[in-house]
Amino acid sequence: MDPGHNLYWGAAAGVKTFFARSGDWTLVSCWQKPKVDVMERCVFKHRQADVYLVADAYRGDQIREAILDFFDAAAGASPEPITLPPSSPDVTLSARGGSNLVAYVGHDGLMDFKLRLIPRKKNEIHRDAIILACASKQYFAEALRASGAYPLLWTTNLMAPEAYTLKAALDGWIGKENGEQIRERAAVAYDKYQKCGLRGARRLFATGW
Repeated sequence: MDPGHNLYWGAAAGVKTFFARSGDWTLVSCWQKPKVDVMERCVFKHRQADVYLVADAYRGDQIREAILDFFDAAAGASPEPITLPPSSPDVTLSARGGSNLVAYVGHDGLMDFKLRLIPRKKNEIHRDAIILACASKQYFAEALRASGAYPLLWTTNLMAPEAYTLKAALDGWIGKENGEQIRERAAVAYDKYQKCGLRGARRLFATGW
């Protein structure tokens, strides 16, 4: 309930702080409570590519809704138009189900509960997914397969889901690298910050089915 100090958002390796400090991304805008379950939304623009990152900080007591929204977006449902504030570039984005890539970064709530429903694939548009949470391949696979999204990067064991791994994966995705190249980027970044050894980091990440 405190985004500014949250491990996944406002801490040094949280999504908002890490991307705001990155030389490859610029913070376009942040605003409070874009929807009832989300405490803050930030939009970042890549400095070299025409790519935007829309990041939502969910309420800590709404993790079930956060995961359900992730699968809904992965299925291509509920595209959300976002018009950036007047002080920003004149751009309207299509977030959530209108995205080319969706990501979940945080606690693996599926270790604690089951979803009341599983969103099903809505269209034939290719959509990639990144899931940075503990053992996400084991826990997210069933619902992700139903969504039709492709698991570009997910995990096999316990991990610290921090933003340097997300950035490394996005660097590869923007550069049109394949899944194994992106997995290697993620492992190198994770080892850099966690000092866990590159071999162990490689075992932690997986790509594809």
